[in-house]
Amino acid sequence: MIIFETTLGEIHIELNPKEAPLTAQNFLEYVTAGFYDGLIFHRVIPGFVIQGGGFDAQMNQRKTRHPIKNESDNGLKNARGTLSMARTNDPNSATAQFFINLVDNPALDHQSGRPGYAVFAKVVKGMDVVDNIAKTPTGDAHGHADVPLTPVVIERASQKTD
Repeated sequence: MIIFETTLGEIHIELNPKEAPLTAQNFLEYVTAGFYDGLIFHRVIPGFVIQGGGFDAQMNQRKTRHPIKNESDNGLKNARGTLSMARTNDPNSATAQFFINLVDNPALDHQSGRPGYAVFAKVVKGMDVVDNIAKTPTGDAHGHADVPLTPVVIERASQKTD
């Protein structure tokens, strides 16, 4: 279990290491290293996704490790409440940025001949917090669109072991 303590409340996340072993391990390593602490949800698109894991409140990008292999063909769907890795047009470019699906987004799923976005976890508690983040007014900041006008900060990300 991963817990994000944000400025709007806690989000509890359950990893899917069986279906997405590389992606889940990559995410867990970033959590363990304290990488997400102090970063913001920098892209908020109501009715689509909230994205984080790349920038601080001043829109400074944090240096990441090397990209990982895309695991979007793992059978998991980009359904409401799932987490997927953000990436560029290169399917194997995901590093630390992730998004939480606000709705079912089948267009982001793997399809024959077209890689999708790798689902690796799901929100098990705190979807109300995710929905509140999605209601945050946004604008443009430092060349980025859909940035919350009041930063929504991941104050701490940690692994809970029970």
